[in-house]
Amino acid sequence: MNDNGKTSDAFIALGSNIGDKIANIDRAITLLTAGDDVRLLARSRDYRTPPWGNTDQDWFVNACIGVATHLSPRDLLRRCLRTEERMGRKRAEKWGPRLIDLDVLLYGDTSFADAELILPHPHITVRAFVLAPLSDIAPDVVIEGKAVSRWLEEIDKDGVEPME
Repeated sequence: MNDNGKTSDAFIALGSNIGDKIANIDRAITLLTAGDDVRLLARSRDYRTPPWGNTDQDWFVNACIGVATHLSPRDLLRRCLRTEERMGRKRAEKWGPRLIDLDVLLYGDTSFADAELILPHPHITVRAFVLAPLSDIAPDVVIEGKAVSRWLEEIDKDGVEPME
């Protein structure tokens, strides 16, 4: 349970650039929201995005979901990591190719930092591959004094395209 015993809204980013990328995203959402402790509220469109960090790899599919959960931020992170493990993610290199990647972006209006988790996610405002799908489902959510849609307007979105 989270600290106050209430349900909290959270946002999670998903990415894949190995195998059937869209199916990987869909399977991760299904696994993450199985049971009654993480309930899907909203899902963005899928976006085709260029690799970030290590750019010598295949393109990604990225999406974001909004969930309601009774889990604490750390427990939600652990649930995300277990979902990655269940799908067979191997952590070979930082920013390298990945079957699936799940990142907790926001947890209500919580600001938090420890060795495992920083909220809001520390790179959320500079990554178009996160802001574009997040803007689909939460354009008015405020991060560091600015709405998600405004952050998206102000950054380079080159190569970040909805897959419709």
